[in-house]
Amino acid sequence: MAVFKAAAIFSDNMVLQREKNICVFGQGENNKIVQITFCGKTYDTKVKDEKWSVLIPPMKAGTGYDLILSCEMQTKQFKNIAIGEVWLAGGQSNMEYELQNCTGGQDMLENDQNPNVRYFYSNKMAYMDETFYEKEEETCWTEFSKENAKQWSAVGYLCAKKMAKELNVVVGIIGCNWGGTSATCWIGQKAIQEDAQLNTYWDEYYKESEKKPVEQQIREYKEYEIYHAKWDKKCTKLYEENPDIEWEEVQNILGQCQWPGPKSCMSPFRPSGLYNTMLSRLAPYTLRGFLYYQGEEDDKKPHMYQKLLTRLIKQWREDWEDQTLPFLIVQLPMHRYKQDQDLKNWCLIREAQMNTYQTVKNTGIAVILDCGEFNEIHPKNKKPVGERLALQALYHVYDKKKEKEAYGPIYLSYEIKDKGIEVSFDYSQDGFEVKSEASEFEIADENGIYYPAEYEIKDSKIFVFSDQVKNPSAVRYCWTNYGEVPIFGKNTLPLAPFRTIQKNE
Repeated sequence: MAVFKAAAIFSDNMVLQREKNICVFGQGENNKIVQITFCGKTYDTKVKDEKWSVLIPPMKAGTGYDLILSCEMQTKQFKNIAIGEVWLAGGQSNMEYELQNCTGGQDMLENDQNPNVRYFYSNKMAYMDETFYEKEEETCWTEFSKENAKQWSAVGYLCAKKMAKELNVVVGIIGCNWGGTSATCWIGQKAIQEDAQLNTYWDEYYKESEKKPVEQQIREYKEYEIYHAKWDKKCTKLYEENPDIEWEEVQNILGQCQWPGPKSCMSPFRPSGLYNTMLSRLAPYTLRGFLYYQGEEDDKKPHMYQKLLTRLIKQWREDWEDQTLPFLIVQLPMHRYKQDQDLKNWCLIREAQMNTYQTVKNTGIAVILDCGEFNEIHPKNKKPVGERLALQALYHVYDKKKEKEAYGPIYLSYEIKDKGIEVSFDYSQDGFEVKSEASEFEIADENGIYYPAEYEIKDSKIFVFSDQVKNPSAVRYCWTNYGEVPIFGKNTLPLAPFRTIQKNE
């Protein structure tokens, strides 16, 4: 018999979405009547299949509300509710990256006054064991304070802070992210398996674990967690003592890093795992849209990423029963570890993210090419990331910014002329700002071989050429995992990376 309660995301201090039907939902005993009292009005429904839900009509923004749930003799009251804007912040470690650790984070924690931002951190558990539901019950919405906000997503907070200031309403962020995760972790099993290409993720992961009894999988993963916690602690100490130590030397001293651990029913990195234990537990909490910063972990199969990201967007919109929900993508910045070759796999991820934005309706893209750090996959300066996401929301969703304010130059078309290539762009009507002498342009000959190129800015266009190429066929810009970012729009937003001819390379 299901215990009467609302879903865990409903708590004191929560933010409900303004100007949309508000879905309140939970569980209970079949055929019992649930009553919801909010703003002096009462709504009721009958429990079916041990679930119930109620739609509250749209309301304007405000604060200081209470919501009362009752079922027979049981009553639950939620206090200090705000009605404002709600966004879900999904992805992997760069969305997870905590406010206390980002550039300026400590100063913000100390000095930000009434930023009108609240936060809900979804239950970060990868396996539904006996403690899962206990931990889920402990989750709750919190208001901003030095102590409360330390572990909030820096990107989520900085985006919400800018939106709250521009909109003059409370903005709630639902943190639903986990470092090191593929997009497949956040999509349901059916969605992965229905596509032959995406199903390779499922088959490759589960073929190693399906023959092991669940008890063995659990035991092995718990043993790994104990081992890795000790290993990681020693690793942190090594880097504190010698920040420039090489990764190979770290492993020579400590033994090989075993992350991400054995393939197991307990691993957060299994396909569909966190979709089941985190994301689906939140739906269909009424929200305005999604913020998404992910892709680093999927650089192993970059050619698959556009299909993967497109399916994830479709999955999330299906779960929230709204195919128009805005989905704002963070395009990956420059990155390469010192010991790695430039495989240009991050170039393909960036291209997939741009293609997804350009082909899927109601999406936006925050270009942060200039926000990367060499040899560091977690750039500390999250302010431009959050604020560029906010620009996308303020343009696409709230009509508070002009299109040219939200976007830097984006490749549009090219024309071969005068032994070079003239490239046209969207959002370049005001011209360009050059911040580095580096070119980062390459031009291809008739055989598709690329050579370093020079360029000339001609008002809103760029002419690319090379003495080594007499019969050019293609041009590309910043087509590297890590390099300088020389060209920006006059609005300070970077020219997005591109290539004129896309190949299955």
